Amino acid sequence: MRSILSFVNCIVACAAMMMTPCMQGAERPNILWFVVDDMSAHFSSYGETTINTPNVDRLVKEGMKFTRAQVTAPVCSTCRSAMITGMYQTTIGAHHHRSGRGELKIHLPEGVEPVPVLFQKGGYYTCIGSGLPDLDARGLPFGLPKGKKAAKRAKLAGNPPESRLGKTDYNFEWDPAMYDSHDWAGRGKDQPFFMQVQLPGGKLRGGDSRNARALAERAKAEFGEATDPQKVTLPPYYPRDPVLLEDWAAYLDAVKLTDKHVGKVLARLEAEWLLENTLIIFMTDHGISHARGKQFLYDEGSRIPFVVRGPGIVPGTVREDMIQQIDMAPLSLAAAGLPVPEVMQGRDVLAKDYKAREAVYAARDRCDETVERIRSVRTDKFLYIRNFYPERPHLQPNAYKDGKDIVRVLRAAHEAGTLPSVSEELLFSPKRQAEELYEYVNDRWQVTNLAANPDYREVLESHRAKLDQWMTETKDAGPESEAMYDSDMVDYRKKGGAEIERNIALMKQWAKEGK
Repeated sequence: MRSILSFVNCIVACAAMMMTPCMQGAERPNILWFVVDDMSAHFSSYGETTINTPNVDRLVKEGMKFTRAQVTAPVCSTCRSAMITGMYQTTIGAHHHRSGRGELKIHLPEGVEPVPVLFQKGGYYTCIGSGLPDLDARGLPFGLPKGKKAAKRAKLAGNPPESRLGKTDYNFEWDPAMYDSHDWAGRGKDQPFFMQVQLPGGKLRGGDSRNARALAERAKAEFGEATDPQKVTLPPYYPRDPVLLEDWAAYLDAVKLTDKHVGKVLARLEAEWLLENTLIIFMTDHGISHARGKQFLYDEGSRIPFVVRGPGIVPGTVREDMIQQIDMAPLSLAAAGLPVPEVMQGRDVLAKDYKAREAVYAARDRCDETVERIRSVRTDKFLYIRNFYPERPHLQPNAYKDGKDIVRVLRAAHEAGTLPSVSEELLFSPKRQAEELYEYVNDRWQVTNLAANPDYREVLESHRAKLDQWMTETKDAGPESEAMYDSDMVDYRKKGGAEIERNIALMKQWAKEGK
């Protein structure tokens, strides 16, 4: 028996000698976030059948899949401001898209710090980039190019000029020093890292048919074929117009390219003996960019994939409770053995004493030059939405969205009177209901508004009360001041031309009219 134990100990000792320094010293897990732009849960493991996504599916197979994850804000900067603080964007005053970028600035409330700062204080090496240093060096397709174009894109992402950091896009003032680098390669010996891998996701398809076709050609080169537009499935309120079908096919190609990038990062982690000691979270910052998706609180805009893989995670676990992207912060800090600030509103959904939420909340506010205010509460079966400006149409004028071919086609069909009735009602009604109520578990695309149905009066009232309570308890900062709006519009006016000027004037006119 003693000889057998000696033999085993010898084998263990030899194996330890063969391990890399990272393996030997990695007692605390590395934390790696995949954060993807403009993408819904269109992955094979989430039910998408038109394409295959083997790498995200691998994360699901080897980790924990959340089937009911939502964002607190369905647009990049507000979602990311909430994500990086673990706080509702409406609480910290960062709820208006691309706000605080003008003369007037936004500062975080006392006691609220960005997650990278907390990781740095805990001894972690903090980085944000593509996860593939060769791409960061070349600047394409996921990193930043060099020269003036780099400075322009860095500014748009909320980063310092000439930065090689990945997308941040935070609406508040922050110190770039909270990131040590764009990549974990520069960390100290045995130092754990906190890495955000930022991917453009749905933005790869661009906004017009020319870009969609170019992406199809890229998909053919990398996968042997592109997604067939005739095989895609659209939500029922989008007509099967050739432009919309081509765009959706390009979007699915973007999903495949995103999945391929994920695979490359996983391969790098394996090659560097880091994978098994790295907690990985894969998520997107909101749903697909479309007429009823991005910027809106329906499933198309707010539902996201959310997968966790790493130490302590039982492979193949499926969670059906409701979570939100702000849970990433406390979950990650706790996994690293770091204290979670009491002020943080996200929850450690992996904690042994965690109790599932009864409701999750979301908000939509100004997006670019377009003023809006929408709030929602989602419970186990129902989604309640409150429109604070019901006198305005769903598709208010917005240069960003109106610049996309898919929206141009929808507006043209509306003008021509050729849209189906469901499209007219949900996309182009000149006014909206002040309240919307959907039994979303049975109404996948939130088409049937039950708010006026007397059979659902108690449900409506209870959800109305829940939303009121949440807004009060979380100190919802509400509408943007005219001074802050004017401050942020200075930059938009510089690059937007006549269309932006018209839209700004219309926003001010509607405000004066009480709309």
